[in-house]
Amino acid sequence: MHAMQYEITLPADYDMGIIRARVAMKGHLLDDFPGLGLKAYLMRERGENSPVNQYAPFYLWSAPEGMNDFLLGPGFQGIVNDFGRPAVQNWVGLSYAEGRAASARPRTAVRRREHLPESVDPGVEIGAAAEESLRQAAEPGAVATALAVDPRHWELLHLSLWEQEAPEAAGDRYEVLHLSAPERDRLGRGRQW
Repeated sequence: MHAMQYEITLPADYDMGIIRARVAMKGHLLDDFPGLGLKAYLMRERGENSPVNQYAPFYLWSAPEGMNDFLLGPGFQGIVNDFGRPAVQNWVGLSYAEGRAASARPRTAVRRREHLPESVDPGVEIGAAAEESLRQAAEPGAVATALAVDPRHWELLHLSLWEQEAPEAAGDRYEVLHLSAPERDRLGRGRQW
């Protein structure tokens, strides 16, 4: 499993209705994309819970070939044509869990990034983070949770999807506009190391 995200930060006065309309019109185009475990079309609006207007889709790939086909094909080129080429962050998948509300449509997401200092044992910290992610999946309203690592920067990425407003927790909060999940069943379950 590979995790991937790009963030398109938009002007403070940008009409986020344009992003909503874009996702409503094009979101279904990845509903059967080979190699895609899931794509959460994430957006946050400047205000109480966010300092910025941002479109920040998040992907979990079941196969690296699917990720490569997307990045080098017409899907990503549409983003490039409309917004310029964003930096694409990616992480190696460590765990994935279906939540208690796995069959529900997610409405909110929380993404948290956590730096692993040199003073800690990465295996111990990652093991504890994986257990935390799996416990979170058992909470009421959890649709799915994922944990991944960027070993270049030793950064952990936690993602949780919720069927309602996400519980209070540290991290960036997003609205989920659409979920494409053609190969969600191929993401594996639990720890992946």
